[in-house]
Amino acid sequence: MLLENRLLATKTAKIAYLAGVTLLLTSLGCWVVLAHQDDGQMSPAAKAAMADQGFAKEAAQGGMAEIKLGQLAQDKGSNEAVKSFGARMATEHSKAGDHLKEAATKEHMALPTELAAKDQSLYDYLSKLSGVEFDRAYAEDMVKDHRQDLQAFQREARRGKDDLMRGFASETIPMIREHLNLAKEMHKAVSPTVTRSTSRHAGRPERGR
Repeated sequence: MLLENRLLATKTAKIAYLAGVTLLLTSLGCWVVLAHQDDGQMSPAAKAAMADQGFAKEAAQGGMAEIKLGQLAQDKGSNEAVKSFGARMATEHSKAGDHLKEAATKEHMALPTELAAKDQSLYDYLSKLSGVEFDRAYAEDMVKDHRQDLQAFQREARRGKDDLMRGFASETIPMIREHLNLAKEMHKAVSPTVTRSTSRHAGRPERGR
């Protein structure tokens, strides 16, 4: 009887051991597969699609920011060049946003409906300024932002794989280039004649793309 119990215990231990080894090997196999998938092993087509979607998302959020900031410039700007530029931003970026929505809808791309955190922070910051201080801060941001936008749209126009997104980028580049030139003129109109080395505002949010 004692021998039979020992044999049964030994057999049970072997079964438990084999089950544990099997579970361990299965887990390791799954981990290897997942690690392989997460290690950048994405097809070129998938990468291209993600790049196009990323461009569409940033373009949508950037456009919404230009509209909202443009409306703010019309209310708080003290220089006529700032008010005029703000009105143009609100109007022309609204039209560009509609074109982007049409293209995104056809490609089944979901676009954000709220400002990016960095754009909201900048809006909150500028909304607390007034007069010349607002004019200079707004003009400085518009020059910087449109330079970044121009680079992003030119990159999509050259490298984009989605025909509609690439077409949208190409068609919008002339508008952005014109906005950049107007922003530079506005910047000159509101800048002081002395050196601008201390003109940047402490604690000002950046809108880097």
